[in-house]
Amino acid sequence: MDYKYINTEYLDSVSGGDESVTLEIIALFREQVGEMYNEMKKLLAEKNYYNLGLLSHKAKSSVAIMGMADLAVMLKTFELQAKEGKEAEKYESYVNRFRDDTTEALKEFDDLIDNRLKKD
Repeated sequence: MDYKYINTEYLDSVSGGDESVTLEIIALFREQVGEMYNEMKKLLAEKNYYNLGLLSHKAKSSVAIMGMADLAVMLKTFELQAKEGKEAEKYESYVNRFRDDTTEALKEFDDLIDNRLKKD
């Protein structure tokens, strides 16, 4: 399968090719993105833009380590705009893109686990 959202070569380099490390990284990512999305929705509803920017920075790091470069670039833009409270009309679309892209990435990780990684 060709993956649109994840970069398996980058993931392999981060994990050193160790499948157990890869599985741990994916599990942590799965947990983090759900929590981040829920927090993003909360901060957006509260119009707490500065903290939304800080969370976007954290999210950027999480997706970058998974090789999701395009989403990381968007989150960097989101971070800078939110910290300054600029272009707030775009924030909801940024949050939705984070949700959509990470949901698709998790589907790709499931495929990767099922088809390439060993199951213990």
